[in-house]
Amino acid sequence: MRKLALVLTPSLLATGPALAASGPFVSLSNTNFVVLLAFLLFIGVLLYFKVPSLLGGMLDKRAAGIQSELDEARTLREEAQSLLASYERKQKEVQAQADRIVATAREEASIAAEQAKQDLDSSIARRLQAAEDQIASAEAAAVKDVRDQAISIAVATAREVIAGQMTADDSNRLIEESIKDVEAKLH
Repeated sequence: MRKLALVLTPSLLATGPALAASGPFVSLSNTNFVVLLAFLLFIGVLLYFKVPSLLGGMLDKRAAGIQSELDEARTLREEAQSLLASYERKQKEVQAQADRIVATAREEASIAAEQAKQDLDSSIARRLQAAEDQIASAEAAAVKDVRDQAISIAVATAREVIAGQMTADDSNRLIEESIKDVEAKLH
């Protein structure tokens, strides 16, 4: 700062002879001189109260604060990068696990589909067998009904034929023979 004051003072004094032509430079009525005195007094007060060292200390303190903030930011950045790498690893692991789950689910679905197909085939086979059994049973019942009907018709026809050909004497003779057969079988 003193160097600055020494550099500024000769340059201000050098302008003095140019202004001296209008009057004496070292005079309180000369505004340039008054400004020079006020400036020098201001610089002196600043130096007396050690303002440059205070400003330097404040700037050093601010620089140290900025440096600590930069260090903290660098630390935070490193932590963020490690967290990011950790999350990326976890994401890859989760993606791999999800892929395994999907593959397992697809495999289980195909096994379940195959099992369902086999169950459907066996169900269809059982139903076809049951239907064939029902058809055979219905066919047997129909044949039995037809036979019963034919027997009934044949018996009725035979009764009519026998009744038409039989006389009262033949009827009495058959009844007596039947009674004798029953007595012989019972005794």
